Amino acid sequence: MSHVATYFEEAARICERIDRDAIERLAGELAALRTRGGRLFVLGVGGSAANAAHAVNDFRKLCGIEAYAPTDNVAELTARTNDEGWETAFAGYLAVSRISAADAVLVLSVGGGDAARGVSVNLVRAIDAAKAAGAAVFGIVGRAEGDAARRGDIVVTVPAVSAARTTPHAEAFQAVVWHCLVSHPVLQRQATKW
Repeated sequence: MSHVATYFEEAARICERIDRDAIERLAGELAALRTRGGRLFVLGVGGSAANAAHAVNDFRKLCGIEAYAPTDNVAELTARTNDEGWETAFAGYLAVSRISAADAVLVLSVGGGDAARGVSVNLVRAIDAAKAAGAAVFGIVGRAEGDAARRGDIVVTVPAVSAARTTPHAEAFQAVVWHCLVSHPVLQRQATKW
């Protein structure tokens, strides 16, 4: 089988196996977040940071949810990284934003952070900050053993169908899931053009 055929066969298997109930629960929790006037902080690194920027746009414009991605403010992100370190850059952003129990964090990540292995520790510290403030922790991740999946309130884990393609499938399905959410009838307030 060609690479293209294999890739799309794997994507089809992910579509069949993804936890649809978790996505429905996440839609309901995001609707409740909006109702109580809470904010959504979308966190991602690398390709997931690009996804975070896009997701923030959709949650704001289509759903009327006040949403932010710390990676959208490059000046603050790099100042925090330079002065305080990469590991605390997101937690510092959340602290200045006065994250509270009314708010939520949405982690977009392949691994979901792992302090013991020194991977995406900035996400782990942000989860710590959110939990300490009583904020909800949500996620769309590619690995069930990371901090986001283990400690989150509602986390959609992209089913692992290929160890060689965990990253591309996880990052691609972040977009599939958030687009499902922003077009969900309980969330969408403004129609798309097409």
